[in-house]
Amino acid sequence: MEDNQILNHIKSLTETEEKLWSNENLSDEEVNKLHKIKLELDQCWDLLRQRRALRDAGKNPDKAEERDIDTIENYKK
Repeated sequence: MEDNQILNHIKSLTETEEKLWSNENLSDEEVNKLHKIKLELDQCWDLLRQRRALRDAGKNPDKAEERDIDTIENYKK
């Protein structure tokens, strides 16, 4: 996936997230959807960071791989 595609997907997810948050009373289904969006956004940002780091190091950004959510969520920053 190219950087543009990742950024477009992030934009789409963010728009959906904002639309859901604009509701006054969220259903359980909407809360679950927001949680899934948050996790997917984390994965997208992680992939984009990997691609940029590889590019900055003079390596092929296409070698970046989507990591599972457990790896991302437990990554020490």
